[in-house]
Amino acid sequence: MKKDIHPKYYPNAVIRCACGNELRVGSTKPEIRVEICSKCHPFFTGEMKFVDTEGRIEKFMKKYSDFYQNKK
Repeated sequence: MKKDIHPKYYPNAVIRCACGNELRVGSTKPEIRVEICSKCHPFFTGEMKFVDTEGRIEKFMKKYSDFYQNKK
């Protein structure tokens, strides 16, 4: 193996989630921050969270309302 071409390996790197959950893994970065993890993700928790950010549904319906009305 060539020397000084590989990144430094951190065997106890920390992955921190926005919910406060921390995981220890091996990585080339000492710390990784994520917004959602298996502890708070709706697929794994069984809870469905409906988040409409910035009115995307209304924006979509407004954009395609003519298309759906003409189909009837």
